[in-house]
Amino acid sequence: MTTTDHAPVRFDTKIAVLLREDLETWQRLNVTAFLVSGLGTRLPEVIGEPYADADGTPYLPMFRQPVLVFEGTKEHLAAARARALSRALPVAVFTTGLFATGNDRDNRAAVRAVTTTALDLAGLAVYGPRNAVDKVLKGARMHP
Repeated sequence: MTTTDHAPVRFDTKIAVLLREDLETWQRLNVTAFLVSGLGTRLPEVIGEPYADADGTPYLPMFRQPVLVFEGTKEHLAAARARALSRALPVAVFTTGLFATGNDRDNRAAVRAVTTTALDLAGLAVYGPRNAVDKVLKGARMHP
C-alpha cells in the first residue's frame, strides 16, 4: 500500500469475489458474504482497525481495502479456481451444494465429498497481488 497524508490510498493487493452469473439475487449476496468471511480469518493483514463513532461507540473492524465483485460463467469460475491454485493464492469456494446445507459442519462435508475439478462452483474469493488476481479473473466482468 502506498499513501501520503492527502494522496489517495493505493493497494498493491486485491480482494475479489467471482460469482456465477446465473445465481439469484439472494444467492449472490449470501455467497459473497460467506466467501469474504474466510479471508479475514486466515489473512489478518486484510483487516483494518476497529471503528468508533464520534460518541466513542466501538464497531468491528472491516477490510482495509475494497472488495471487488465480478461475475462469469461456470467455466470462468472453474478456470479462475485452477489459476488461483496454480499461483498459490488464498481461495475460498462456495459450491452449489452449500445452498442445501444449514451449518458449517455440513458445508465442509459437502465440499469434501467432491473432487477439485468436479466442484460445482457458485462463487470464489481470492486475495493476492493485484496483477496475479487480475490474471486469475481473466475473462470475468465486473458485477453490474
